[in-house]
Amino acid sequence: MSERLVVIGADAAGMSAASQARRLKDRDALEIVAFERGGFSSYSACGIPYWVGGQVAERDELIARTPDEHRERDIDLRMRTEVTELDVPGKRVRARDLRSGEEYWTAYDKLVIATGARPVRPELPGIDAPGVHGVQTLDDGQALLDTLAATEGRRAVVVGAGYIGVEMAEALVQRGYRVTVVNRGQEPMSTLDPDMGRLVHEAMSGMGIEMVDDAEVTGIRTGDDKRVRAVATADAEYPADVVVLGIGVRPQTDLARAAGLPLGAQGGLLTDLSMRVRGHADIWAGGDCVEVRDLVAGNERHIALGTHANKHGQVIGSNVGGDYATFPGVVGTAVSKVCDLEIARTGLREKDARAAGLQYVTATIESTSRAGYFPGAALMTVKMLAERRTGRLLGVQIVGHEGAAKRVDVAAVALTARMTVEQLTALDLGYAPPFSPVWDPVLVAARKAVTAVRKAG
Repeated sequence: MSERLVVIGADAAGMSAASQARRLKDRDALEIVAFERGGFSSYSACGIPYWVGGQVAERDELIARTPDEHRERDIDLRMRTEVTELDVPGKRVRARDLRSGEEYWTAYDKLVIATGARPVRPELPGIDAPGVHGVQTLDDGQALLDTLAATEGRRAVVVGAGYIGVEMAEALVQRGYRVTVVNRGQEPMSTLDPDMGRLVHEAMSGMGIEMVDDAEVTGIRTGDDKRVRAVATADAEYPADVVVLGIGVRPQTDLARAAGLPLGAQGGLLTDLSMRVRGHADIWAGGDCVEVRDLVAGNERHIALGTHANKHGQVIGSNVGGDYATFPGVVGTAVSKVCDLEIARTGLREKDARAAGLQYVTATIESTSRAGYFPGAALMTVKMLAERRTGRLLGVQIVGHEGAAKRVDVAAVALTARMTVEQLTALDLGYAPPFSPVWDPVLVAARKAVTAVRKAG
């Protein structure tokens, strides 16, 4: 007798799960029904800033698999259909067709929740005015591009200076806008320590982007036409023809909360290693709506990244399909760029280490991406955290130019393996003048961290 799998959300985690389950079980053994409230499936949300900025020419280049392609693989994908209620005891979901308004219940044997995250949209005067955009989905990206095409002015304000904020600042610069970034933090990129964030601030200012830190937005000012005209803080107003919210995202877990499913401190669903929702044998969850294990600090974290979402989906699909897989956790690796500046981090910041009760030392070095004499060698700064007593690597942050960001992958592997900084210095990394100095910058930082550990006793 056939079972029915219901999937809520048709992007990375949801459709990876559905596709993997279908590979393992045919239609006679497993019926798959998926609901998506938006107009697109299986797309790269991480590519949206580069589409908005023009580096990616066409929207469809970001789409890995269309709804029709999923349907050809015997997945009943229902677009523009929003799930409005979970009946966990009755093992069914209520859905509403957003075009016709029709509502109906669908029973499930197994359920996958992949509802993603939503942009933080603070309750401020004017926040819903025309010209104010959050950017999380392809629909959001299209709405922003439509606004840019219809706007005569060339002034843009980005509210927030995290990954989304700096990437959207670059996109708007590429579009020829004068960009102001308003950030309530001490420095941009709160995922970095402030001393590394200062490097980002200085580089963005050097690109002509106006950086406003330590500033709380108090409202969005509108004109007689009700459209946005400025962003207000306690001390100033910044003219704007378009506003992009880059404050971050939160797990989209309203359905799960209403159904009584377990949520973590940051509002994400809690799962076991198989991505099964804790305490519910027939419900799985993955992607931006879950919290995952931090392998360095040992706690649960919400990290919204497509890399994790796709892995979650593969794990879920394998388990739903009768195979077995696990997702052990993350070390918090992320990379970004703004114009020619590359930004990377993995592991813990100083405040993360303090919150985890760890004693630590730091080491910061400057180096180059290639041998100093080789053409194109670019500067980078590497900061490393190590546990004071054991020398265990705790975190790495890198800010630099071409060739800087992906060096963080070495540190990510070392963190996963729980290596010490002394062990890190002995890694046999590739060397040739076009690719690295004799001592790679990550190894130089590790050597300095070893010295700091020894001095700390």
